[in-house]
Order: sequence, then C-alpha cells, then structure tokens
Amino acid sequence: MAATEPDTVLRRFMAAERLPEDFAETARRHFLPLAATLARRAAAAGRPLLVGIHGCQGSGKSTLAALLAQLLRESHGLDCIDLSLDDFYLTHAERERLAQQVHPLLRTRGVPGTHDIGLLMRTLDALARPGDAVAVPRFDKARDDRRPPDQWPRLQPPLDLVILEGWCLGVPPQSEAQLAEPVNALEAEEDPDGRWRRFVNERLAEDYQALHARVDYWIMLQAPGFDCVLAWRLEQERRLAERLAASGGDTDALMDEARLRRFVAHYQRLTEHALRVLPDRVDRLFRLDPQRHIRSREEPR
Repeated sequence: MAATEPDTVLRRFMAAERLPEDFAETARRHFLPLAATLARRAAAAGRPLLVGIHGCQGSGKSTLAALLAQLLRESHGLDCIDLSLDDFYLTHAERERLAQQVHPLLRTRGVPGTHDIGLLMRTLDALARPGDAVAVPRFDKARDDRRPPDQWPRLQPPLDLVILEGWCLGVPPQSEAQLAEPVNALEAEEDPDGRWRRFVNERLAEDYQALHARVDYWIMLQAPGFDCVLAWRLEQERRLAERLAASGGDTDALMDEARLRRFVAHYQRLTEHALRVLPDRVDRLFRLDPQRHIRSREEPR
C-alpha cells in the first residue's frame, strides 16, 4: 500500500476527532517529526518497539498516542497499535474484592494496584511474536467494567511498534518518608493510617516497574501542575457524554463535578510525584501550558 502524506493523515485524524485548527500547527511542529523518529527507531531495532506515553489525566496522551499510531501505519508503513493502560483495569468485581479485603478506596479505578498488569504483559508478549490473532482488552468507563471478551478487537501479530499510554506509566515508587503525610483531604480522612497509599506504592514498586523496564522510548506530556487536572478531566467527561449521547449510549455512570473532584484526589499524590521526578528520565518531554499548548520540547536523555 502506498504511503499517505503525513499532512493528509493529520487532516483526516483532526476531522475524525473534531480537533481545533490550532492543533495542526502543533502536530506539524512536534508530532509528525516524532512519528518519523519512532519509525527510524523501529527500523533500527529489528524487533517490536514499545513506546510509553506518560501524562496526567486530560493532558492529551490518548490523542497523541492515536495520532502517532495512525501516522506510523499510514505514512510509514508500520504495523502499529496504540493501547491504553485504562483498558487493563481490573474488573468491577475484582476491585470490589480488593475494597473489601485491603481498603475501600481500591474500589475506585485508576491507581496502581487496580490494573491487571499480568494481562497487559501477556498481551504485549503475544503482540510481539508470530501466532494467532490476539484479543486486546477494552474497558467501558461508562459501565466502570471490562467489556466481555467477545467485544475485544483482534490483531494479527507480530506488530512493529506498540504505543502504550497511561497516567502512572514510568512513575517510580515513593519512599516511606514521602508516604507519611497525607497530600489532601481524601487521604487524611479516608486513609489516616496510610494503608491504601502503602498498598498502591507496593504494587507500583513490584508490578509496574517490570512493565516500565520493557519500554524502549519514553514520552511525557508535562502539565504545569496538579491544579490543571480537574479542569482537563471535566472537559474529558463532557466529551465522553457527548459521544455517548450521540451514539445512544448510557450516560448515567458519568461523573458530575463533585464526583470528579473526589475522583481526581485519588491521583494527586502520584501525579505530583511524577511531575517532580519524571522530566529528567524521559526521551521526549513536552512541557504544556494550562491550555495544553506545548511551550517547550526537550530531549532529556
């Protein structure tokens, strides 16, 4: 199949995602060259490449991952997929068991310990080697549960490149001293003895670091601070509501602002930790302003 010009791919992507016109300039300046860099690295590696994208909620990491995957497929001729860590959440029933056996806050999806990292690792392994078609999990956020396996897309391996995005990807565990003091009212009132945050930290240290070690190239979308997360997350929820309403989907499980404030509080500790420690550890760093415009691009390592 003949390669499609990157600008044509970009225009088609923007139309499908209903992105504003100023996205085109950002993409041409930053994301099209990044796709070319990843294509060269994949060719040089001679094996499936795993790219990790870190960014807090609402930072645009899902959009970036989807655009890069489309560019790599259509303009560079690579077999590529973008995956979200969100699709590997534990099921609602599994999180309910954690809530009862470990801590009630684990009922809420998102923090380390609420993903099925074993399933993710097995999926990555299967996508990297020749074999039968691989079923890739999908999570339904409106239902707060994993979709049935017969609704998972199937891909034919091996792939040249896999892009994995997630809000806590790449984050190292914290020290015991860092865990001692609560960072917000949620922790102070609902985790006064630190049992929840220590469990999250243990899972981050044991399960997620093995995943991080497999990543060949790291990208970070760095927010100005945690205060942007709520505003960006509210915007995400509105867009999800619009899509569900347009498709006739159920919007009852979507969150209003009060529920969202409590929801994002679960992420504050590790989001702030990531903003402090990750910028020096990634291959490509995009520093964002409060409107999510890229104000600088760096290559720390």
